[in-house]
Amino acid sequence: MGFFDTILFPIQWVVAWIMYGSHQLFTALGMQDGPGFAWVLSIVALVIVIRIVLIPLFFKQIKASRGMQIMQPELQAIQKKYKNKKDPSSREAMGRETMELYRKHGTNPMASCMPILLQSPIFFALFRVLYNLQPIAEGELDPIGPIDQSVAGDIENSDLFGAQLSDVFLQTDDWGVRAVILFLIIAMSATTFFTQRQLTMKNMPKAALEGPMANTQKMMLYVLPLIFLISGVNFPVGVLIYWTTTNLWSMGQQFYTIKKMPAPGSEAERILKEKQAAKAAKKGIVVEEEAPEPPKPRGQRQQPVRKDRQKRKK
Repeated sequence: MGFFDTILFPIQWVVAWIMYGSHQLFTALGMQDGPGFAWVLSIVALVIVIRIVLIPLFFKQIKASRGMQIMQPELQAIQKKYKNKKDPSSREAMGRETMELYRKHGTNPMASCMPILLQSPIFFALFRVLYNLQPIAEGELDPIGPIDQSVAGDIENSDLFGAQLSDVFLQTDDWGVRAVILFLIIAMSATTFFTQRQLTMKNMPKAALEGPMANTQKMMLYVLPLIFLISGVNFPVGVLIYWTTTNLWSMGQQFYTIKKMPAPGSEAERILKEKQAAKAAKKGIVVEEEAPEPPKPRGQRQQPVRKDRQKRKK
């Protein structure tokens, strides 16, 4: 066992048991035992189990993302304040004020990335489980949890439209299999793009769509799918199924959240308010928009009074 497998072995063990348990459930429901579509569905079940476990973290991510969106005008003001100041004291002051702003809004840049970061070890663990199927089936490697020589052979021989779960685009000469894998690579990249676009374009206020951070997010909107498109030729079919399924789950989860709990000032919030107003109008209720608070009147400046006049008043 290599160093990478040693580090990931506990996660590989959990992944193996979830897949095996899901397969047992599907066969108990009447699906074919041994090699078959039940092992493909076990990867989908793996996604569902992992994403259910991550639901509390997802809501923390939403809260952190909204905090980042709301604080954008203040963050841009700090950046503008120190724009042309390169001396160490100014840079230190800028960092201090930025961190204080994060504390004020109860957020940080890393919080919105946590679900992806936490899923990365699972992603690589599944990659290694699928990569090691053939050596396990041939008796060259020790079993991973319940995936022994017999089970590994069953998973190895399971396929999706002729492409086995361990097949890799660059490691097969069968163009029928390559066509299936290419479709999955495009599906993975496309769902990654639409997931990011849905979050950035529909659930952000206008202020959050401007500035350096917004430009970085827009760049990642196109760069990340491109990375998946290029690197996907090295992923086994099972990993492509996993990542496409998790993207579809994210899209559905985000769609529900954006529709029911849009970020303040976003396009989604405007649409929600219009729908609420339309429903209220059908019932004969007029929904008045909240008017901005009028500026407080400035008190008149008290005129100075000479000492002799003060004495007369007394």
